[in-house]
Amino acid sequence: MDADLRGRYARGPEILAYAAQGLSEEAAREPVAPGQWSIAELIVHVVEADLVLAGRMRWVIAEDDPPLPGFDENAWNERLFANQLDYRAAIDLMAASRRWMLAILDRLDERAFARSGRHSQSGRTTLAELLIGASNHLDHHLRFLYGKRGNLGIAIYPRFTRD
Repeated sequence: MDADLRGRYARGPEILAYAAQGLSEEAAREPVAPGQWSIAELIVHVVEADLVLAGRMRWVIAEDDPPLPGFDENAWNERLFANQLDYRAAIDLMAASRRWMLAILDRLDERAFARSGRHSQSGRTTLAELLIGASNHLDHHLRFLYGKRGNLGIAIYPRFTRD
């Protein structure tokens, strides 16, 4: 596995924890604007999506041409209580999941990263694309998280998985 890609994936939970540091419960749960997710909801979404991506990676590794279902992120946030759950515990869950996935990924040969499944919305998707997607998804949402912090008057210097 590419060392840079592995590093980005491994750093994710630490960077998400950094981005969430020092938040009061009120700041974490307050939407910056009506209809927008709170920081807590954003973090829980990132972790839920990361768990889905880890599951898709395992399916692609273990099965031949598996179906990879999409999901409705807004329905998941609403129906899975994203603004009520402990977002710090969610970050811990992401860290454990990524450690577990890295233990699997580190044992694969390069050919395994070309294995693929069929995503219900985007079609054929390789293991390498899923792995890249996990880090890119986190960085995408970190931009929003740092922006929300700034809008609440509690900005911090932004850090991402990609240097």
